[in-house]
Amino acid sequence: MPSDTEAYTLPTHPPPSATSLLSIIAEEMAEVDRVIARRLESGVPLVGNVSRYIIAAGGKRLRPALLLLTCGALGYRGDQRFNLAAVVEFIHTATLLHDDVVDDSVMRRGNATANETFGNPASVLVGDFLYSRAFQMMVEAQNMRVMEVLADATNVIAEGEVLQLMNMHNAAIDEAGYLHVIRSKTAKLFEASCRVGAILANAAPELEECAAQYGQALGTAFQVIDDVLDYAGDAAVMGKSLGDDLREGKATLPLISAMQRGTASQRAVIQGAIETGAANLLEEVIAIVKDTGALDFSRRAAAQEAQRAIVASRRLPQGPHASCLIQLADQLLDRDN
Repeated sequence: MPSDTEAYTLPTHPPPSATSLLSIIAEEMAEVDRVIARRLESGVPLVGNVSRYIIAAGGKRLRPALLLLTCGALGYRGDQRFNLAAVVEFIHTATLLHDDVVDDSVMRRGNATANETFGNPASVLVGDFLYSRAFQMMVEAQNMRVMEVLADATNVIAEGEVLQLMNMHNAAIDEAGYLHVIRSKTAKLFEASCRVGAILANAAPELEECAAQYGQALGTAFQVIDDVLDYAGDAAVMGKSLGDDLREGKATLPLISAMQRGTASQRAVIQGAIETGAANLLEEVIAIVKDTGALDFSRRAAAQEAQRAIVASRRLPQGPHASCLIQLADQLLDRDN
């Protein structure tokens, strides 16, 4: 984590959008979408309806994009990149379906969540279907290392989800505990996506590790910024309500930092809000988070992780795909949703 004396400066010029950066793999992503549509087919209509609902809602598709970019940087052009990019998107979508039920969420990406539309039982069971379909597709790759990486990642993500559940309404969580959760729950699938791309390319062990380090660092930075936006974002742009983390009793980095830097009365307000999920205190909590410099501290933490990702990606063979990985990490700090 950064020290309070480290400077944080916003980029002088607006970075390119993720959409423009990913134009290099636009045709490949279209093929991934075709694989996704084909593999969502089921003899049970509700399975397809719920799956298509959440996938059609959009999203950044960052995890499959990272797998494709890693394959491109390391020279793999085989069809399994499409299959496994769809696999990581299915795993991610399954976690979203389960997350929204656990968190009792009603909005995601500007639309009603699947559980709000179809009910909790359907969301949980279709999430299970997506997990099992992902594992069917993994087997088709006939690559034991790929199966090992994705199976381990899925297990770590599940552990992270349970750990986060155990930490709900616990205001005593420190930075180390917070990082452990987000590196399990969020960053692990970023890491696995990049590692699988390197495995498909038969990359040397040191290049595989660089790809995995890039994914872990990028995923960590991504989640820290996501947690910042819950107190500094625009609900209309984000497609979800501000203060969801507070309502759910999540002690994220902005709150942890604010409690470390605030006065006794400010700490008491935040502690009480976390322990009770008091969303009615959101405006007061936001004011404290801003007043204590906790948002800037959290952005500096994200910047350090983004820089770690850039360092790792510069060790990959340089070309347009590696350049895109670098730029993705560089522009991450300016994301607003």
